[in-house]
Amino acid sequence: MPSELRIASFLPSATELVCALGLADNLVGVSHECDYPPEVEGKPVVVRCAMDLASLSLDQIDKAVSERVGGGGSVYAVDEKAIRKASPSLILTQDLCQVCAPSGNEATQVLKSLLPQPEILWQTPHSFGDVLADLVALGAKTGTREKAEQLAREARGRVEKVKITAQGLPKVKAFFMEWVDPVYCGGHWVPEMMEWAGGLDAISKPNVDSVRIPWEEVAGFNPDVLIVSPCGFGTAEALEQARRLKSRPGWKGLSAVQKRKVFAVDANSYFARPGLRLVTGVEILAHLFHPEAFPWTGPAGAFAPVRLP
Repeated sequence: MPSELRIASFLPSATELVCALGLADNLVGVSHECDYPPEVEGKPVVVRCAMDLASLSLDQIDKAVSERVGGGGSVYAVDEKAIRKASPSLILTQDLCQVCAPSGNEATQVLKSLLPQPEILWQTPHSFGDVLADLVALGAKTGTREKAEQLAREARGRVEKVKITAQGLPKVKAFFMEWVDPVYCGGHWVPEMMEWAGGLDAISKPNVDSVRIPWEEVAGFNPDVLIVSPCGFGTAEALEQARRLKSRPGWKGLSAVQKRKVFAVDANSYFARPGLRLVTGVEILAHLFHPEAFPWTGPAGAFAPVRLP
C-alpha cells in the first residue's frame, strides 16, 4: 500500500468499496451523501449538492435535474477549498451519471487546480461484473488487490447461490420502478439482478441508463410483483412514493395490486449504488419473488410491503 495514500471519494459507492478494503483511515474527503459504513461519519466533505431540491416535488426534481444536466451542468459541485485542504493523492469519481456525482469535467478541473496533482481512478460500471472489476482495480491501485479479489469471489458466490435455487422455480413477472413521477424503469445492473433472483422484467433496460417510460407500458405489462425503488431514497421514502401510484389509471386492476405484491425497497443501500451491497439487493428480490424458497434473514427495514386498501 502506498505510504502516503490519501483518498478523496466523490461518490458513496466508491466510499463503501474503500471501507470494504479496510482503507477507511485513508479517506481524507467524501461526498455529502457518503453515509455508509458508520466509520465515514465526520470525514471532511469535499462534494456537495449544487441544487436545492428539498422543497420540490418528484416531478419538479426530475425536471430541474434534467434541465441542469441537459444544459451541460452537474447536480453536484466540488468544494475546491475543502479538496485542497484534504490534499488527496487519489481521487475516486465516475463518468456514468451526472445525477449521482460530479462528472468528468468537474474532476478534470479539480485535478488541474491541485498541486501535487493526484491520480484519478474512474469508476463507470454498467453491470454487476463491472462493479466487481472496479473493486479489483481499486485494490490494485491501493495495494489491497488480494483483499479485493477475495471480496469479489464472496460476492459472486452469494449471487450464484441465489441463481442456482431460482433456476428451479417459476419465473415471476415483475417490474422494477426507479422513479415514480415520471415513471422510470430499471437500468444498468438492475435487470440482471432481477433475472438472477427469478424475476421476468420485460421493461427494464440492461447495462444502460434508466429511462422514462409511460405508465401505460407498466399497466400493459401487468406485473405480478411491483418493486418501487426510487433512486437515492430509503424504504420509508419509497413507501411514500409508492402510495402516489394509487391515482394512476388501472392501478387497482394490476395483478401486483390484486395479489398485494407491491413492495418498497431501500434503493439507496441495495440497488442504486454500484457496490457490494448489490448482492443483498439480489437476495431481497429473491425473497420478494419466492419467499418460500428464500426466507429473509437480512437487515431489518431493507424492504416493506405497500399497504393497500
